[in-house]
Amino acid sequence: MSFLRSFPPPGSAEGLRQQQPNTEAVLNGKGLGTGTLYIAESRLSWLDGSGLGFSLEYPTISLHAVSRDLNAYPREHLYVMVNAKFGEELKESVADEEEEDSDDDIEPIAEFRFVPSDKTALEAMFTAMCECQALHPDPEDEDSDDYDGEEYDVEAHEQGQGDIPTFYTYEEGLSHLTAEGQATLERLEGMLSQSVSSQYNMAGVRTEDSVRDYEDGMEVDTAPTVAGQFEDADVDH
Repeated sequence: MSFLRSFPPPGSAEGLRQQQPNTEAVLNGKGLGTGTLYIAESRLSWLDGSGLGFSLEYPTISLHAVSRDLNAYPREHLYVMVNAKFGEELKESVADEEEEDSDDDIEPIAEFRFVPSDKTALEAMFTAMCECQALHPDPEDEDSDDYDGEEYDVEAHEQGQGDIPTFYTYEEGLSHLTAEGQATLERLEGMLSQSVSSQYNMAGVRTEDSVRDYEDGMEVDTAPTVAGQFEDADVDH
């Protein structure tokens, strides 16, 4: 494929974590051949026996996982999803750019499968991928953690140059209320007082006699207690 090129394999200077020979590379279902996979801190690279290959930058890798589902692919492998297009798909996307203006927000996706001859190496390959990709966090994720509010300048406040928030006691707060605010507060307090003094609830049920049984804020027990009345009741504690 045209996107394959010749380049030196990454070495210790680029933080090589895993070198896996005899690994087949598959792009979107098309085999690229058998070569060596290099998992380095700088990039993920694959080179065939002739020295041709490709490299993937970690910020473009959106997903990687070990696939053991033989129904999805006949051999266990390291699956890598990349937000980019390669090879023939790249040519087609360039030719169709004018026809795809309405799909500008759709990111291109390429699926790579790296199939080692020794499947026991998959766990080490996956671990190396995790460690290397962690070194390349998504800049958008970092930006989302930024605080957009106003910063509190401690030094300025200590020197009396900043705006210090004002706090009031209950009495001081009342004095700062407007006439409308005081009227609203008095109305709410009256409604609350009336609600408490006019309702008496027993077992969650309000009865007509409950208002008469509540005199001067004192509960009046007018119903005689019947022995065994609630013996079979299921009480939640």
